[in-house]
Parts: sequence; C-alpha cells; structure tokens
Amino acid sequence: MHAWKQNKTKPATSSIAWEPEKNHIYWCRKCNTPLLDESCGICREKGYQIQLSPPGDVRFSSPHEISLINDLMLKSFGINPLSGKTVLLNKIPGEDKTDEIIVDGIRFGILRFDMKELAFKLDLMVEGASALINSGMQTKLVKISSGGRHLSGKNIDGSDVLEYSDDINKGDTVLVISKNLAGFGTSYRDSAELKKPGHTLRIKKIESKKAFFLTGKPSMDDVIRANAPHMKRLVKDAVNTIRGIANQKEFRDSPVYVSFSGGKDSLTTLDLTRSAVKKPIRVFFANTGIEFPETVEFARRFCKENNIELMEVEAKEAFREALPSFGPPAKDFRWCCKVCKLAPINAVMEECTRGGRRCLTIDGKRKYESFTRARIAPKEENPFIPGQVSVFPIRNWRAIEVWLYIYYRKLEYNPLYDLGFERVGCWLCPAELSAEYYRFKELHPELFERWNDYLLKWAMEHGVSDKFIEHGFWRWKTLPPKMVRLAEELGINTKLTGREEEFGIVVTGGVSPCKTGGYTMEGKITGLMPGEAQNIANILGGNTFSEDLGVLLIRTKSGSVKIFSSGHISVNAPVREEALSLFENTAKQLIRAKKCTKCGVCLKICPVGAIQIEPQLKINKECTRCGKCTESCVVVKYFDRLLPEFNKRY
Repeated sequence: MHAWKQNKTKPATSSIAWEPEKNHIYWCRKCNTPLLDESCGICREKGYQIQLSPPGDVRFSSPHEISLINDLMLKSFGINPLSGKTVLLNKIPGEDKTDEIIVDGIRFGILRFDMKELAFKLDLMVEGASALINSGMQTKLVKISSGGRHLSGKNIDGSDVLEYSDDINKGDTVLVISKNLAGFGTSYRDSAELKKPGHTLRIKKIESKKAFFLTGKPSMDDVIRANAPHMKRLVKDAVNTIRGIANQKEFRDSPVYVSFSGGKDSLTTLDLTRSAVKKPIRVFFANTGIEFPETVEFARRFCKENNIELMEVEAKEAFREALPSFGPPAKDFRWCCKVCKLAPINAVMEECTRGGRRCLTIDGKRKYESFTRARIAPKEENPFIPGQVSVFPIRNWRAIEVWLYIYYRKLEYNPLYDLGFERVGCWLCPAELSAEYYRFKELHPELFERWNDYLLKWAMEHGVSDKFIEHGFWRWKTLPPKMVRLAEELGINTKLTGREEEFGIVVTGGVSPCKTGGYTMEGKITGLMPGEAQNIANILGGNTFSEDLGVLLIRTKSGSVKIFSSGHISVNAPVREEALSLFENTAKQLIRAKKCTKCGVCLKICPVGAIQIEPQLKINKECTRCGKCTESCVVVKYFDRLLPEFNKRY
C-alpha cells in the first residue's frame, strides 16, 4: 500500500483551498477508481472528469445504503448491476435524504427518501439508463420510433411503440431506446396495452450520449493507492497546521484539546493531532444524555484502547428536565444545544482559561458540511469563551477524503455509519434527516417509542394530528417552503393552537459578580424566536450567531449579551451599573422587535437608512447606533406598560 508520509518539519505556508465552483471528481477508467486529482496514483493516466451537484461533499456508500440501492434495483428491474462495485453518493438538494449515485464513472441515479410515503425511492438518470441498455438488459425495455422529435419530457403514442418487453406494469420506470437514443420514462399502461392508440408512456430523459459499465471491481486498497498523492498533500497540510499553531509561544506550555463527537470528522482530527504534536492531548466529549448508545460506547472505548485522556462532560437529565418548559426542539429553536452541550462545555472551558490562560482546541468542522460553515478560517478566537482558540485542520476536506484517511489508517469508527447514518448526533435531533430518524426507529425501537409517545401527546395538546408528527413537521417552528408544500399535498393542518407565547422578559438572576470578571445579569425571554433577536442585534453592537449552538453573541461598548435559543439571556459588563443598564436596553430593543407597530417613524428619522419594517422590523449593519430611532419609538416609550411584569428587583 502506498504510504502517506507526514512531514514533520516546518509548518505549511499554504493550504488546499476549498472552491465551491470546483464541484467535480475524476474517474480512472483503466483502474475503475474514483480520483480526487486528475491523474491516477496507480497507472498515472488521466481520469475522466465528473461534474457534481453542489456542494460536492461526495462520500462512499455505506453497506446499508448499498443494500437499499440493490433492493430497489431488484424490485424495479429484477437485476443488481452494482453488486461488488465502488459506489459513491453525492448529497444534493431534496425534500429529505437525497443523493446522486455514482458508479463506474457515471451518474447512475438518485437515491431519495420520499416524505409522502416515508420510504426510499430510486430514480434513474439518463447515464444509468444508457449503461443498463448497453449492458444488454432486456427487462422493462421499450423501443420507439423517434420521428426526429425532441423526446425528453414528451408523451408517446401507442402507435410509436415498435417493441417492448412483456414484464411492464402501469407506473413502472422503463428503459427507452429510439435509433441512436437511449433513456428512460414512465409507463402509463401494462405491456398488453402499450401499442394501443393514446398516450402510452412518458419519456423523462433521452439522449444520444452512450454510457457503459466498467469491468473492474477494485478493492478499497486500490482506491487508496489511486488517491495516495492527493491524500499525502492533504495530510501534510493538516498536520503542519496543527503543529505550527500548537508550537506557538502562547500555547507551548498548555495541553492540546480535541473536540470529539464520536463522528468521522472528529475521529480524523484526533488521529491527525496525535501525529502532529507530542504534548499531552485531552479529548472533550459532550455526552448530552440523548446521544446514540453506539456513539457513547465508541467514544469511551476508542479513547481507552488508545490511551487518550477522555474528558466526558455529561448533561445527564438536563434535556428531560427542560423539555416541559420548552417543548420539542426544532431546527430553528435548538434550545437543546444550550442546555445539553454549550452550558456544560462552557463551564469546563472557562475553568481551562481562568486567570487569562490560553486554551487550544482542535476541531473537525468542515466547509462542505453546510453553507453556514463555508467560511471557516484556519484559526478562530472563540467569541463565546475568551482565551479559547479553535483550529480547523480538515476544513477543506470532503467526506470522501475523511473516509480515505480512516480506511488507510485502519481506524475503528462509529458503527452507525455502516448502518445508514450520514452524520451522528443526538438520536432525537431535529436537524437529522427523516430517513435517519426512521432508521433510528428500526435500531432502537424502545427509545423511538418513548420519544414518539411524547410527540404524539404534544401534538394532541396543540391541535394537530398524528400525521403532523409522522411526517416530521414538528422539526420546525417556522416551516420552510418545501414542508409547506408537502403539508398542502398531504392535507395536513400545521397550525398549532396555543403555539404563540406572549412576549415577556423576566430577570432570573440579579446583578452579581461573574467568575470570569465583571458583573453578570441573567433572565428568561418568552415568545421570541432567535431570528427576531438577530434582526435587532445590530443596534446593540457587533454580533455573531452560532447555528450549531443556538446562541447569539452581541458585543457592545459596555459589555456583551448572549441570547440563546432556549430563551435564556445573559449580560456581562465591567461594572454593576453598566450590566443593569445593558440588560434594560437589550430588553427594550427586543420588545421593540416583537411589538413593532410599523408606524414608520424610525424610517424617517434614521440618518443612514439602516432600518426596514417589512416584512418585519430589521436593523441592518449600516446602523451607527446613534439612538435616534429608539428615542422616537412608541413601543420603547411605553416599555414599562407593555412589560408590567418586568422584574426590577435586582
């Protein structure tokens, strides 16, 4: 096997840039292996370029996903042409789990989870249909006369059908050939009716470009060797990034911490860190209390077997204790991150940075994971914990590169990946795909039933049906367009009774000395969505929102404000009076965002045009914080009357 030697000298001066417009890989037709560089590391020949739908975070198909594809092919065509082949999946936009299937250098089809039927479907692509036809497949096949027309998207009359196989049923996906064209479509009739007058089938896509399956069936060792030159560069860059920062004077005498979730990215990052530094390594693992049992077991076992110090931060019953107050978490209401992850981890990190000490954390976040992570810098100061610096050595890696590293290093990994999970997190996380949620049901029926019983009871209390839960609408506070359309198609009522909470702010902790310095003041907000707080944040100060943690950080001239998706608000300032003043000013701006009357006075008085009131009040970044709009706002003027319960007994 080709070794990936890691440079142990000076830090790298450049890195492999992530460029979203380069959404492609290559394929060596001689070795039949996917390539991440243009040339094959085995035969040195140039590969064929394959364009990928963005973001291009291509990965190897798991055993469970291959089994799904095989079953769907057998069901549709009675054959299994992908058996034993290297199959890649590329995540693309869709209702839920939706992946392009790439095999033998062709885009074969799309594997998707149907949110109506709550089942997997396989849709052919034209290259896949052509490859099936050119492999000599005779089942579900229709031959037509083209008449020189543009056929894609057309309905075909029975009189244009020349030949067909006798195994076609109404609604089947069929292969279609016409002279030099090959493609696929949907049959409107059974075989016996195909040649009768009237529309008999609809062609989805047909073209003259031919595609063929390749004969070779390379092993994973072959794929690793074919990509060894590319991976050597990636590994060298990552190792030198870690080593270079860890050896800087400010971190030279402190341990290196690795954020470990039990997932593939943090596993790779941990292994790279162990290669890069010779100083003690400590691993943070946030056990939220709702982690998959497989994840907890793997994280503990991996660290024990590799003699790695594991700092398991446990939230224990925090989620269940907070659930009655907040209800089920949602993609846009991730209070669980604050309660189960951020608060416990922050407590530990604040201890590590006490006394002005610096803390270096190596993190496995990647740019390809989401649009919100697309601008990850090589190194970031944590705005939420002063003194903590995070380094992202695999920020430019794609999923396939992470897996190549794991396979090459023969690292044990979380078994959930082989069982059909693209990502591992909390088992009830609203951010997971419905496909994975129902896979969780198969693996842990007792946990699923307990959570589903709660959701069904919650749905009944809020006036929606069991279907609302079954089709995953509970995972949003504000439904995205795709889910609104799905609800309309399924006839599901999505309006929750009693959903809107009255806006309010209550002080839960008076002004008190903070162990990290200055004074702190805490409270609880009700009836305010995170997006509404973001809309008004610019008038208070520069701000940062962490989608992962569900926290908005606002830095003002006199201190800082943290607003969590859970509704918790924390204000910190150097002196007591400033903390009190900042809390009250924040409260005024939040009620202004919530109770805006759209009178338009603020629009006229703003000297830089930084305000909009449609569809809702928003302060843009041009705001100079002159305060004129606040002084003119009728909502702020009657602040005490609008919030008579505002607790001023500090």
